[in-house]
Amino acid sequence: MKNNKYIIAFIAVSLLIVGCGSHEEKSVVDNTPPVIVKVSAMDKTDVNNSFVVASGKVEAEKSANLSTRMMGYVTKMNVKMGQKVRKDQLLVSINTADLQAKSAQVNASILQAEAGYNSAKKDYDRYVKLFSQQSASQKELDDMTSRFEMAKAGLEGAKQMKNEVNAQFSYANIRAPFTGVVTNTFIKAGDMA
Repeated sequence: MKNNKYIIAFIAVSLLIVGCGSHEEKSVVDNTPPVIVKVSAMDKTDVNNSFVVASGKVEAEKSANLSTRMMGYVTKMNVKMGQKVRKDQLLVSINTADLQAKSAQVNASILQAEAGYNSAKKDYDRYVKLFSQQSASQKELDDMTSRFEMAKAGLEGAKQMKNEVNAQFSYANIRAPFTGVVTNTFIKAGDMA
């Protein structure tokens, strides 16, 4: 154990002596000739012929992924990838055969509701007159009033169905939300949208 202490002390003293020894630094002499720099003014021709190399990420100011709110087959693609488009330009058309059939049904239901409304209005007007002459009971007038109000509501409901169908027609066409360039298309004519 005592020997180990002497050995460790000897190594420590040896390292201290070696570390504190004299050391000569050698100076490095640079024999390269100085670089001559010429400063000159820049003119416009230099600017036009120059270019800048840079790395980075380019992002569009506006971008949109467009899709339709209704399902159907694409009947026509009006644009191609890389094509410039203007705001509200028609891009894609969807088949509307089922909407046209629904529109015809709604138009028929409007005609039916109008006929029911006109008939109920005539009966209501007649019963109001009869009631004022005491020729109809309050119950009969109330029944005609209810029938008239139901016919009126039925006509309004049919007209609202027409508004709904018209809104669905607007979903059948995809239009450009702003002026720009088509960067990608995911469908073609004949695909299900």
